[in-house]
Parts: sequence; C-alpha cells; structure tokens
Amino acid sequence: MSKQTPSNPSSFALPHVARLHAYTPGLQPTEPGWVKLNTNECPYPPSPRVAEALRQEIGSDGAALRLYPNPKSTPLRTAVAKLHARECPGLREDQVIIGNGSDDILNLLVRAFIGGTADTCRAGSPDPAGKPSARESAGSGDPALRQSAGAAFTWPSYSLYPVLVGIQDGRAETIEFDRSMRLPVERIAHSKAKLIFLTSPNAPTGVGFTNAEFERVLAGYGGLFVVDEAYAPFANENAIPLLAQYRNLIVVRTLSKAYALAGLRVGYALAHPEIVDLLDRVRDSYNVNRLSQAAALAALGDEAYHAGLVAKVKATRDVAIADFARRRGWFTYPSQSNFVFTEPKTARGDTGPAVAKSAYDFLYARKVLVRYFPSHALTAPFLRISVGTDAEMRVLSETLDVWQKAPE
Repeated sequence: MSKQTPSNPSSFALPHVARLHAYTPGLQPTEPGWVKLNTNECPYPPSPRVAEALRQEIGSDGAALRLYPNPKSTPLRTAVAKLHARECPGLREDQVIIGNGSDDILNLLVRAFIGGTADTCRAGSPDPAGKPSARESAGSGDPALRQSAGAAFTWPSYSLYPVLVGIQDGRAETIEFDRSMRLPVERIAHSKAKLIFLTSPNAPTGVGFTNAEFERVLAGYGGLFVVDEAYAPFANENAIPLLAQYRNLIVVRTLSKAYALAGLRVGYALAHPEIVDLLDRVRDSYNVNRLSQAAALAALGDEAYHAGLVAKVKATRDVAIADFARRRGWFTYPSQSNFVFTEPKTARGDTGPAVAKSAYDFLYARKVLVRYFPSHALTAPFLRISVGTDAEMRVLSETLDVWQKAPE
C-alpha cells in the first residue's frame, strides 16, 4: 500500500501555533557601509579579555569543541552571584540561572508558568508587528478575562512577550502606558495575572522606573513580577537590591548591550532558589555553549572596561538627547538606556506618523538605519535611535539636518 502524502503539512500544526506570528527582529544588513543604529547593540567591542578567553578556550586545534559545555554554566552562575552580591548581600549561586541570551530566560519563565490548560482559556496571537490581538488581550476591563490571564505586560514594550505567551497558548493581559510613560502602579499591582513582565528601562522609550515604584507594585501584587533589565547598566538604579525582600521578584539581565556580547547570546536571571529550580527543570540541556560561557566570564571579570564602556555610551546618549530636544526642539523622552526615542519635527513644525516615516525613509535611503514602530498610536510618531559611536551619531545628525531642509 502506498503512503499518502498530505497536501498541506502545516495542517498538522497545533491550532494556536498555526495562527501565531513570529517575532520580527530589527534589520541586520549584510552589505557594508551602513550606519547601524536600529537594534541597540553596543557600538564598541567587548573587553580585550573576551578575545583572549575565546582563543584559550578554542586552543591551537579546537579540540575542546568536541566536548559539551558545563551543563548548568556553574562557574558563570558563581561569577554572577559574586558580582551582584554587592547590591544584594547574601546573593547565592542557587539564585542565578544562565540562558542563551535573556530571551531564553523569558522563554523559560513562560514555559514554566504559562499554558493554555493551566490558564483555563486560549490565547490569540500577536499581529505581525508584535502587538497583542484583541482576542489575546485581557486588559479590556472584563473581570473574567482579567482573572484568567496567565501573563501580563505593559505596552508598548518588548514585542517578544506576546509571542512567547502565544507559543504556550496562554492568555495575556496588556497594561497600556499613556504618553506620559508614568508607571501604572495600581493597575499592575491589582492584576490577576500570575506573571507580569516589565521592561525597565522601558523599550522603546528608554524611560526608567524607580525601586520605590516597584515596591508599591510588590506590596499589592501576589504573582511573579519579572523586571526585564536589559538596559539597566545605563540606568539610574536597578531592582536587584529588592531581591532580598521579595520572593516573587525576578530580575532578568543580558550581556548583549552593556557587555557587547550580542553575537554570543548570554543572559541570566536572579530569583528565589525555588524559582530557579523550576526554571532549571524546563531549561534545555547544555543551553549555553562553551565559547559563550568563557566569553561571559571574561567580560564580567573586566569591571573597569565595562564601566568605561557604559560611561562612553551614556555620554554620547546625553549629547544626542540635547541635540534632539534643545537644538531641534523635538519631544524626546529622558532616556536611561542605550537608545533615544524622539519625535521628528519638520521645518514647519509638523509631527506625526507620516513625519516619522518620512524621516525613517530618508535615513534608510542614505544607509542610516534606525527603528520605526508604526503599529501603536504612542510609538508611531517617533523614531528609536540606538546610541552609536560619536562619529556615527554625527552622520545621523547631519543627515537629519538635510532631511529637515528638504522640500516637503
């Protein structure tokens, strides 16, 4: 008997996966000549110790690569605990988990705590731009929907969150910011979701939040509160000191931004040992390769280089904010990150989504790449611009000068 070949193999997909839209990362051009200011990468190389550590790990013949890496990244867990024990005295290795980038950590959190069956109702999917769909959002005010939400996140924010929840067939509650970008503390504290993601500083605006605000949230919220601190090294404060007081707090970090290791994918979370134990149960085996572990240990060990790199980025960022806000008169959020969120204005004083798109297209045509987020009313009039080198930022500024002077 001959086998029948299905006419549509995708018909075997789980229904919630079939309607899922994948996360869309920023453009990564392969040809030379671009001024790349669109994905918040570090404009400078990592510590010289990183390259040396990689050479030593590979060795003269690469023989070490035939061996699996440390399965739990144990030396790296120890180093991370030691690093942050200054901010949270008594922090231990069993409060640290290492991931293949912080996205891996976020995925583990959703995998461990969110699911269609556990949440009693089914998620929709984000649209192609990453915004939660109406079916997915439980933030409409319906108490039944709010109670059933497995995860919640403020919005606009990191568009991977709804994708991860959708993969698990979970339901998400969105807690909307307004233009003031003040943290909606009461709405977060009263959420019925079992897990809340908050990016601090916020992406894409760069606005930072305070530990006093987090404590007000944690005083009223009974679920797991995840503070995604991808950009915290550039901020005024971070949530790590609160870990000793709140068992339901999880702090997520990455080495992609402030340590210049985006290409090696290393992230970690700090949490109560019981939470780390649960995440370890759903973690992929050997989830961080041996070269990434070696590079991360070297980067964390060169604190002077790290401090200098962060200081350079912050100085360039502050110059850029002054250029946008004071010289051009563009509304620009006070950034505590390694990017700037600014509202372009024409020479006539016009602003809005069409103006932002015009500026984006003008820059793109001249190989200056930034980010434009048209899918949300708050973000559509703005451009998000990663902090580059001083030379790259001068090219950006000069190109925007030409755009403003061009005939409308």
